[in-house]
Order: sequence, then C-alpha cells, then structure tokens
Amino acid sequence: MPKLTIDDMEIEVEAGTSVLQACERLGIEIPRFCYHDRLSVPANCRMCLVEMEKSPKPIASCAMPASEGMVIHTDSELTRNARRGVMEFLLINHPLDCPICDQGGECDLQDQAMAYGFDHSRFQENKRAVTEKYLGPLIKTFMTRCIHCTRCVRFADEIAGVPEMGATGRGEHMEIGTYIEQAITSEMSGNMIDICPVGALTSKPYQFHARPWELKRVETIDVLDAVGSNVRVDARGGEVMRVLPRLHEDVNEEWISDKTRFAYDGLKRRRLDRPYVRGADGKLKQATWSEAFAALAARLNGVPGDRIAAIAGDLVDVEAVVALKDLMAALGSPHTDCRQDGAAIGGGPRAGYLFNTSIAGIEDADAVLLVGANPRHEATLINARIRKTWLASDARAPLPVAQIGEAVDLTFRTQHLGTGPETLQAVADGAHPFFQVLKDAERPMIVVGMGALARPDGAAVLATARRLAESVGAIGDDWCGFNVLHAAAGRVGALDAGFLPGPGGRDVAGILNGAREGALDLVWLFGADELDMSAFGAPGEGPVVVYQGHHGDRGAARADIILPGAAYTEKAATYVSLEGRVQQARQAVFPPGEAREDWKILRALSEPLGHRLPYDTLAQLRARMVDLNPVFGRINTLVPVDWGAFGADGAMDAAPFVGPVANYYMTDPISRASETMARCVDEILGGQRAAAE
Repeated sequence: MPKLTIDDMEIEVEAGTSVLQACERLGIEIPRFCYHDRLSVPANCRMCLVEMEKSPKPIASCAMPASEGMVIHTDSELTRNARRGVMEFLLINHPLDCPICDQGGECDLQDQAMAYGFDHSRFQENKRAVTEKYLGPLIKTFMTRCIHCTRCVRFADEIAGVPEMGATGRGEHMEIGTYIEQAITSEMSGNMIDICPVGALTSKPYQFHARPWELKRVETIDVLDAVGSNVRVDARGGEVMRVLPRLHEDVNEEWISDKTRFAYDGLKRRRLDRPYVRGADGKLKQATWSEAFAALAARLNGVPGDRIAAIAGDLVDVEAVVALKDLMAALGSPHTDCRQDGAAIGGGPRAGYLFNTSIAGIEDADAVLLVGANPRHEATLINARIRKTWLASDARAPLPVAQIGEAVDLTFRTQHLGTGPETLQAVADGAHPFFQVLKDAERPMIVVGMGALARPDGAAVLATARRLAESVGAIGDDWCGFNVLHAAAGRVGALDAGFLPGPGGRDVAGILNGAREGALDLVWLFGADELDMSAFGAPGEGPVVVYQGHHGDRGAARADIILPGAAYTEKAATYVSLEGRVQQARQAVFPPGEAREDWKILRALSEPLGHRLPYDTLAQLRARMVDLNPVFGRINTLVPVDWGAFGADGAMDAAPFVGPVANYYMTDPISRASETMARCVDEILGGQRAAAE
C-alpha cells in the first residue's frame, strides 16, 4: 500500500486511492464540483487542484492516484492561486443571480466562491446565455448557470441507467441537455437536482415556493414504496414544501425515487379533515367525533364478532395496526387481513415474506432470477442496487440476471426466460439451463414479486420458488438468497404484527365474498383503497363500511362512516421495510382539521364500544408492540431469521405473471392526489405511449 505525505502528515492508503480521497481521510477538505463519490471521475472542473512536489504544475487530486513517496500541499500559495483562477473562470459566464435562485443558501458554488474565490471580477465582456432546456415536469433548468461539471450526465448514464443527458458543442458553445427535447424517463431523475452543484437543475414543483432558512427539517421515513428510504421532510407552517434524501448506506444510499421526492403535494389535496356519517338520505354529512363514534357504536350494537371484518391497507403504520388488531380481537372478530392484493404470504416463518438478502446484500449476489417482479417500478432503489452490482461485475462475465414474467426494461441487460409458472417449474426441476447458472453461483439470488404471489395459485408459486432456492444452494449459514419483493410499505409490519385471519377467519377474498353474500354486517377499511368496492354494494344495501384513512380515495367514496386519520408526515409511527428493518417516522406537520393519529382514534373509539384498549400513550403502545413481536424493539436492525417451510404444494395456473404496478406514478392515495404525478403521467407516460404507437 502506498505511503504519502500530505501537509506534513504521513498516511498509508490502499492502491488505487486518489489523492483527494487520501486528503479526506486526514480530514482535509478539498473543494470540488465535478467529483462525486458515487460517479466516475471526469476531472473537468479543476477546482480540486493541489500542489505536488516535483510536479511542474498543480494536479487534479480527484484523478491522480496516490503513489509511494508523494508529497502534497493543499494550502500552499500555488494551490490557493490555482483555485482562485479556476473559480474566476467558472464565474465568467455565471449569471450571479443568487437572490432569485432556488439553490441560494444550499449552493456549492456560493460556498466555494466565498472560501476560494476573488472578491471582484476582471471579466468585462458580455456573458453567454443558454436557452432553457425541457427535461419534463420535475426538473426546471437554468442552463446559463451550468458549469459543465457533467454530474447529471454521469448520473443518468451510470446510476439511473437512462442515458438521455449529454453535451453538445465545444468550448464556450458547449451545452448540457437531451439530444432530442423530451422528458427524462428515469424514475430517479430528481436526484440530478441534488447532485447539481449550482442552480442549473432545480425542482420544478418547488420553484419559488420557499427559502431553505424558512423551513423546519424533520428526518423521517418514506412510505410510498416498501424500501424504507430515509428522507428529510422540509415544512413551513402546516405544509410540506419538499422531500429530500437522507444518507443511509444500507438502504437508499443517498438516492430516492421520483415518487418519493415529488408526490408530497398530494398530502394537501383530497384530504379527509373531519368525520362523516351517511345519513338517512344516503348522503355523507359532516359530523363531530362524538357523533361519529356514537353512530359506529349504534351500528355495532348486538352485532356478533363473526359478522365484523377489517382490512388494513398498504400505507398503515404498525402502531395503528396493533391497535386495530386488539380492537377486532375484543369485538370477537377473526376476519382480519392486511394483504389487499391477496398475496399468499405470511402465517409462517418470517423468511417467507422478507427480502432476506437485504438491500445492501444485493451487491454480493453473483446470479439473479426475478420471478413476477419489476423492481424498476415496484422498488426503484432495489433496481438501482441490482444495476450497481451488474455494472461492478466483470465485463467479460457480467452478472447474469434473468426474468420470468413480463419482459421489461430494467436499465441493465437481462435474459427473458418465459412469462409464467411453466418456466419457473422448468427452472425448479433443473430442466432449464438457468438452473445450472444458479447452481454454479456462490451467492444466487431469487426475487419473487407480487405479480407471482398475488394470484389464486400464489401459495404454489411461493413453494416452488422456495424449493428452487433450496436446490440451487441459495440458503446457507451466511447467505439467504430467497427474497420477496413488496411494493406496500405497511405490509411487512402488519405481517409481523400478525394482522392475518384468525382461526376460522376470512382473508381479503373471503371478506369480499362475505360482503357480497350478506354474511358480514360491518367491514372496517383501514386505509384500504385497492379493493373491488363493488363487493360492498350500494350504500344502504351491503354491509356498513367504516373507512379510516387520510385521503378521499376509493374507500372513502363507498364508506358509511369516515374517520379521518393522519398521513405519514403527520405522525410518529413505526414502519418495517421489505428487508425487515424496523424504522420510525417522525412528525413533520400536524394533521389537517379534525384529523387525528390513527392509533389515537382507535383508542378513543374503544371506550364507547365498551372495549377500552389498555394503552394511553405512544410509549405504552410500543411496549405492547414489543410484547406482540420482539422485532419491533430492534430499531434499524436486521434481525436474523430462521428458515422453514412456507407456501403450499399445488398446481400452478398457466396464466402469465403480470406486474402489480400498471402506473408507476399513481400507486396509492397520496400519489393519486398529486398534481405533479398527474403531470408525469401525461408528459412522461403519455410521451412513451405516443412513441410506441
């Protein structure tokens, strides 16, 4: 390992380490614009110049490998003059419009100009101007500010896998943009805003809405997919102004999906902000909480427990699920389920419904089989990890990735083996060549999506995938390559809490059939909007439908009683990611109007129902959660799981696997209420459909 001297301090680093990285290990800050830890090194901004003894001129520290005997000076007169010169050149054509720039206060160019620049300019000629580029409904461009660091180009090509950004022209005529004016089609395009070191790329929905010093910052968890991305919510007053990524190397690194970043405007539209009760005339009317509770108590009076059912939706938090589970148990109802799509998971060992490899563990896999899964739309950051692993593999023997199901573009090379269970059966039986690929791999990984499990034969598909994992050696002491890909943030937490049918209880399909047949008198929809609402009939004809949630979506449209709850940014809550990581969200703003946190609604309701829940504070409720399942006490920890039998033997249908996400931008009540997501559907998906036609 080479040993070098930096500012009179000796350091030994691994071969291939750059001088810039060596400086950072010593705590020495090196300014940079083009360099980024997760992108390739172009060395084109020259801001990171340092002096190296025996070199005739300063060197670009980001691109210079550390070598034995180097002597580096990072604060010499030569270094300072070089950086001042670079900064002067960078500002020659910059418009210096900081007072009106959305990047103001968070701009790398501002910070480094203060630290390393001149206090005046010697440039007298007219500045150049570049026309605004159209990049879609999410990214606003001011390309006159661009300093040609090419971070956006490299991100689109290397991380997102959608090489739609590039540079045209040379010298002063160079411009960054799309070759043909069009919307960026990546589900991760918003990250280009974060990595842009100037105000050339800013958030179009956030444009001119707030200044960073006006905002209250709260670190919390995203729930619009099951990855559990760590985010920071910036709010002003009672309104969420933006959502930004938060660094967590084992989950989302420093990226988030576009839906996570931009769907926040759905939090203020179509909100349920007060209780409603359907009157004798068949219309929903505003009510007080006391009136809503009294109406619900009257509807439940004398109703036996076996005629009551509850379905938990996809965005529910663990606290509220546990409270609803306890309330349903007190009412004597065994009919509870959290699998809106009917997925055949849960009820067995935890390994049967987790992403056991872990998100970070994807990078250790050397063969991947996707069964009925489209991670690009169902869990964008999972797809990015697989792409990262694929890129890091040997170009002469790239990571083998195969799909069974719909043939979709995942931004990396895949093999399409087939569309349905017959192909999965052939691989499991060893009759398909990809069986040997998995068998020969040291760490094979199998990912089963909801497109394969949310079907009548889902239990048989699950059992077949389990047997395949066992037969190819994907299950071992230090590696578990069997994974279930969830798209619902509340699903794993509800399964861990045991929100499943009790003895003799109905699952979701049974509850819907019971509603059609008149076997149920009351159905509680807890944020459950992805159901066939026609099963409940018209108001006054079918069972009483109680909807508890935060948006006026499909469930609220059919409800007889509406109890307004809080969205994920409006409560302190626990969620469990698809890999089984327990994380806690924090409250950023208050719920609107009369809306309240869901567990508090259930606790208050339990008294007029005559079944008082035994917890009055969040701490008491969380203690109850730990009693129910100790995993809820292991915050931000991956708890080892035991392997066991799950799934059920049986015949598999010949129907092909169909992905559960038809429209990436609208998958839940929040994103369906978002104007920004609606524009994405029109401009991005609409453009893709037009191009296909």
